[in-house]
Amino acid sequence: MTITIGQTMPPCEIPATSQLTFSPQAFAGKKMVLYFYPKDMTPGCTAESGEFRDNIEAFNAANTLIVGVSRDSLKSHDNFRQKIGLPFELVSDAEEKLCQIFGVIKMKNMYGKQVRGIERSTFLFDSSGKLAKEWRGLKVTGHVSEVLKAAQALN
Repeated sequence: MTITIGQTMPPCEIPATSQLTFSPQAFAGKKMVLYFYPKDMTPGCTAESGEFRDNIEAFNAANTLIVGVSRDSLKSHDNFRQKIGLPFELVSDAEEKLCQIFGVIKMKNMYGKQVRGIERSTFLFDSSGKLAKEWRGLKVTGHVSEVLKAAQALN
């Protein structure tokens, strides 16, 4: 079952960077942006993650946590965070638990071949843990500022 607007995320525990475990309960009382991206170190994912990084102070001021999710390993995530200086955690969803909850696995065309992968998507949760807004199949350019405006508008 895929989560929809107004619902809370079901309980889950998934490994994250900094030896942390991601679980929805850990973010109680804060707004959260959960963004799914296809792969560490790729141009679009680097640009998107960098935009979240560059706006971290504004997200912090809006009481909003940023969490990135892909199927990459924790080692890959650690390298990615270090290389581009990400001040937030990345979740390693190798078992696709979060991907299933959010319905972000799609068949995509890569160089003329059909491949199964993550569709770039972002989800904004309010401080009570309910899904407030979602962006699916998005383009990187201008996206982070749109998410920031939505986070700032949420109480």
